[in-house]
Amino acid sequence: MLAAFTQKQTAGGPMPLPRMPFKFRVCYGVIILVVLAAVFASLLTSWSPLDQDLLARDAGISAEHILGTDHFGRDVWARLLYGTQTTVEIAAGGTAIAFLIGAVAALAALNTSRIAASLFFAFIDLIRALPSTLMALLVIVGLGSGTAQLMIATGVAFSPLIAYVTRSVFLREASRDYVLAAQTFGGSRWHLLRFHILPNISGALLTQAAIVLPRCIVTESVLSFLGLGSSPDAPTWGRMIADAAPLIERAPREILVPLAALVSLTFALALISNDLRVRLDPLRRIPSRQ
Repeated sequence: MLAAFTQKQTAGGPMPLPRMPFKFRVCYGVIILVVLAAVFASLLTSWSPLDQDLLARDAGISAEHILGTDHFGRDVWARLLYGTQTTVEIAAGGTAIAFLIGAVAALAALNTSRIAASLFFAFIDLIRALPSTLMALLVIVGLGSGTAQLMIATGVAFSPLIAYVTRSVFLREASRDYVLAAQTFGGSRWHLLRFHILPNISGALLTQAAIVLPRCIVTESVLSFLGLGSSPDAPTWGRMIADAAPLIERAPREILVPLAALVSLTFALALISNDLRVRLDPLRRIPSRQ
């Protein structure tokens, strides 16, 4: 009797989400470790990322310096931890600005009038005319270097990606029968957006945010590598790679450490975006292969 009841509940109840594959669990673990390293950087090392010891230049791995030192005698582990703070801060800020321009402003324009939508997407087309890295480079040249400038540059550069996805899903949902029925019964534009359209497109928008986040990290690293990111002393992953690039033959460890962190986090975020696309979109919830 209990088996029959369980079978009935399974058949009549909602379809459960597929079990998370091992590779996604690893990716979430990488992201959690990066966040913890960024939050508790000061507790995980007693060294300052800026202190130099010229007598200990390019020192190897030891109990005192668990990842050695760089060509200025700075602790690589400390610079990696504090660089995680700066890199994650810039990437999160850039993604938030891209989401604000590409999703919030796009929805407001699309829900106001066709003229407002045409003007907004004409502005988006101007940004889209240049590759994202080149657009971020132009913004940095205009605003100057710094953490806030990097956030604005990456946010503006990747806002077209979110804007066009927002327009696509908005127009798709706005033409659905349930939205037209709600409009027939007197629902205003903003009522339809808040209670009918937005809940059904939020999954797609969050997925795009997960896609933009690793791109912001890579763009920040490229700009820092070119010397146009934050200040020269700031311990970002891109700055660490740029400083260690000329010494790759003499001390490959100095460039491999931040490069491995950058590749791991970028790869994890890229896979997580695909996982979110499945889990947040009911139409894509299919059993996953182990």
